[in-house]
This record gives sequence, C-alpha cells and structure tokens, in this order.
Amino acid sequence: MIIVLIGPMGCGKSTVGKLLAENLNCDFDDGDDYHPSENIAKMQSGTPLTDKDRADWLETLARRIEKKRKQNGNLVLACSALKKKYRDMLGINQNDIISVYLKGSLLTLEKRVSSRNHQFMNNDLLLSQLETMEEPSDGLTVDIQNSPVTLVEIILSKIYRNK
Repeated sequence: MIIVLIGPMGCGKSTVGKLLAENLNCDFDDGDDYHPSENIAKMQSGTPLTDKDRADWLETLARRIEKKRKQNGNLVLACSALKKKYRDMLGINQNDIISVYLKGSLLTLEKRVSSRNHQFMNNDLLLSQLETMEEPSDGLTVDIQNSPVTLVEIILSKIYRNK
C-alpha cells in the first residue's frame, strides 16, 4: 500500500508521515527532498512554483511510487499535491495508492507555519498554496486539529475500515 499525505505547508505531512511509516514499518519519503535546486531557490525567495516548475518534481515522485508499487512495497509519501492533476500524475487511485488530505483552517496553518523554520519554504507561500489547493473529492480527509499520534490512528482506522 502506498499512502500519499497531501495538503499545504504546515498541515503536518512530514510529521504525520514519519509516524505513519513507523507504524506501518515502511519507507517514508518527504517530497520536499526531491525538489531540484531551482525550485528550492524559488521557494526560499517566496516565489510560488508554477505547474511547469512542479512537472519534473512530480514525475520523479511518480517514478518512486511506481517502483514501490511494482515491488509490492509499502510507502508513505508527503507531497503537497495541491491540484487534482498533480495527484493524477502521481497515480493516486484510492486503491493501492491512497491519498490522505490533511485539512486545516487558515488560522491553524498560519500558527503552525509561524512557529517553525522550514529548510526552504518561505512562510509567505502559505496563502499561495491555499489559493492553489483543489480539495480532493475522493480519498481520505482528516482534520489536523488532533495530535499527530491521533491523526495516525484516525488514518489507519479509516484505511482499514475501507479495505
């Protein structure tokens, strides 16, 4: 099974993803680790990425997912995947590649983003990401008001209930 945690910056994709992967005893990939240096420079400057900027990055992540899928391997991937077409590029099908949208209010996200330092995400990008976000109509959606441990429990119960 491959689980892709999606949502804007500050929603907890990396934190929840690491805990989820530990719980499932599988690999965790942070999509941010796969950004090319040009994308990192843009984000550090506070410039939102375009679809063109994201294309190669998403293709790299899609290859990683496909490799794991062909190996019948398990993977938890943290990736913003803000638009439906990005999720389609990743091969999310809600069968063996499941999306989990970590949804939070603007106030919650702003509070979280302001209390951390990301390696290259400029905090000014939050509003741009929220404007770009196309909320999924499929997959799982969980409210980020809970603790990361509770979120993992909720995600696992929903996944296994739907299997």
